[in-house]
Amino acid sequence: MAEESHTHEQAAEIADARTRTASTIRPTVPALEAMLFQAFPILDHGFVRVIDYMGDDAAIVQAARVSYGRGTKRVQEDAGLIRYLMRHRHSTPFEMCEIKFHVKLPIFVARQWIRHRTANVNEISARYSILDKEFYIPSRENLAAQAVINRQGRGDVLEGEEAAEVLDLLRGDAERTYANYAHMLNEGDAADPNRRGLARELARMNLTLNTYTQWYWKTNLHNLFHFLSLRADAHAQYEIRVYADEMLTMTEAWVPIAAAAFRDYRLGAVTLSAQMVAVVKRMLAGEAVTQETSGLNRREWVEFAAQFSV
Repeated sequence: MAEESHTHEQAAEIADARTRTASTIRPTVPALEAMLFQAFPILDHGFVRVIDYMGDDAAIVQAARVSYGRGTKRVQEDAGLIRYLMRHRHSTPFEMCEIKFHVKLPIFVARQWIRHRTANVNEISARYSILDKEFYIPSRENLAAQAVINRQGRGDVLEGEEAAEVLDLLRGDAERTYANYAHMLNEGDAADPNRRGLARELARMNLTLNTYTQWYWKTNLHNLFHFLSLRADAHAQYEIRVYADEMLTMTEAWVPIAAAAFRDYRLGAVTLSAQMVAVVKRMLAGEAVTQETSGLNRREWVEFAAQFSV
């Protein structure tokens, strides 16, 4: 739970947006409607909220059948079709649903997130706006040393003086660079009328990567599922995984049948190579297969063995 996910001004804007209603004849999803504009806190100052959406589970079925009507089949049949589409990796029907999020996140998480190039993104511009004095400072349980084997992962959690030193450095560097950023801008109540401020587009380069940014992120359901399959995975970096976990909860409220199929066929599934399938068949036939006789390299065998307790 965040200590303060948004400023008072932002909170007022959110509250105002949630009081407005509009009548429509297009399909809506009550469970997601209840979440619209509501900011769900992430990390210490971040949040994610749904701004708008289009489509529902029925829209996926409607597109797949290219039908005019809705509810022409039983719910069980619709669920069966959605699961078939997910199982056989059909993408177009899922692309008929779209969703738009407002996300507040640390810059270093945003730079990881933006690698998913299948969305429309509009980020707050520090050329025009002054960024808030908000930084991500990890909690102690998420302050870990570099993993020895996995160069992209974390090892044991830092404790005692080591943890205190790192937290002091992170907080001190962020405070100092933001103070210099504000000084270079020379704006606000403390501005010196005799000194010209540096252009905002230049002053921003001094900020640390744990400074918070914001963006609108709009994508279709197919690409959202791809994002979630990577970022809601247990191996994903914690700071982006917590956003993905919250977005998955929102997706389950929006398209519960499709989200259940996604959990079964993507998030909770494993992919087997042709060689791995051959190994499974040999094992089912009663053969004792080892890494040396499997035809798999050591890394493939370790991954295979971990899934099937070989």
